[in-house]
Amino acid sequence: MTRTGKTKKEVVLEFRTTGILDAARRVFAAKGFHDATIDDVADTAGIAKGTVYLYYPSKQELYWAALRAGIVTMVEEAAREMSQASTVADKVHAFIASKINYFEARKDFFKVYFAEFGNALTHPAEMQRQFKQLYLHQARVLAKVIAEGVRRKELRPLRAESAALAIADLTRGIVVQRLVGWSKAPAEDDIQFVFDLIWKGLAHR
Repeated sequence: MTRTGKTKKEVVLEFRTTGILDAARRVFAAKGFHDATIDDVADTAGIAKGTVYLYYPSKQELYWAALRAGIVTMVEEAAREMSQASTVADKVHAFIASKINYFEARKDFFKVYFAEFGNALTHPAEMQRQFKQLYLHQARVLAKVIAEGVRRKELRPLRAESAALAIADLTRGIVVQRLVGWSKAPAEDDIQFVFDLIWKGLAHR
């Protein structure tokens, strides 16, 4: 029989790590990676510094954990927004909007990533693997939506997987432009720009 509930130990662990990672995101966003300290995170979380080290042995490991948790939440929010949309167009728009809006609301934290760790060579191998899995997972979700649109003849015949990856890449490109300050447009304008550009290539003619 499969166990579906969590043990008390698991609940406490999840509660504690969630609190630490929330505090870490606030501290890194406010101070940047180099100026932030484990003491700052512990103070913000209201716990002892040793408790932080119990779960995360170094500041860099703490940052990677906070970053991964943020990306996981973004992927989950995108999937939820897409599931609530009714048409293929609405689902594609929801994918784009949820990603851009998520990063926009947490811009200061994610700026740290591009300032400190933008070079892929600095990424731990396991983190690269996890990021790739998350990226491909959200692309597969989008590919299913596109494939269904093709079957319904709402979209022109195309390769769903390739189209999904292209949409994900274009959306990521706009996110990066906004994070590094290349785009000063309101988020909604960039969302509509990406959607219009994509939809012209997807829609049945």
